[in-house]
Amino acid sequence: MADQKGALLGLQRTNLREQAVAALRTAITSGELRPRSALVETELSERLGISRGTLREAMRQLQQEGLVVSGARGRLSVRSLDQKEIRDIFAVRGALESLAASELAAQPDRDALVTELRDTLARMANAGTERLDDRIEADLDFHRALCRLTGNDTLVHSWTSLEGSIRMSIMYAGTERAVGNMDVARHSVIIDAIAAGDPGAARDAVVAHLNWAADNLIATAV
Repeated sequence: MADQKGALLGLQRTNLREQAVAALRTAITSGELRPRSALVETELSERLGISRGTLREAMRQLQQEGLVVSGARGRLSVRSLDQKEIRDIFAVRGALESLAASELAAQPDRDALVTELRDTLARMANAGTERLDDRIEADLDFHRALCRLTGNDTLVHSWTSLEGSIRMSIMYAGTERAVGNMDVARHSVIIDAIAAGDPGAARDAVVAHLNWAADNLIATAV
């Protein structure tokens, strides 16, 4: 296992826990570490070039994010989602993000908010030729900004607590389906509804967007 290449390479000796979290997160969401695969401390600490104590701290963070689960005798493995969990994740996302979109659309002075959302969408378009990791981050940046721009800290916290599960769900049906969910034109519909100052249309646009995304993932996952 030590000779495999990918996200799990030796790390710099600064901020090791944060680097380990980032490397493991990337390995999980990219499929380098497959769902249900066991996470063996000795192997991972060797591949990352860190102590087992630092690795355990990183693992605890990933458990909090919903990427890693504890099984029999406390053995850790990569979380595996089923279709119901995908539906549940997207339903909660829909509730949070549709609330965010309707609040933004109701703002009397929303030009700056719309401009920032269009900027995030431009970055998503530019990431279309980049690595999958970069495309995922650009997609998440858009949805995170949708919540952040409301100024509702509770809303942002609730969305952030789902971020690990969202990352897992993105790769549920493989790369091709994941990329399909990052279509710029479908995201643009949400911004257009916000720019028009129509809270109902903005809310509906988000719900339709996320329902389509969930269907896209589940339809081909057997």
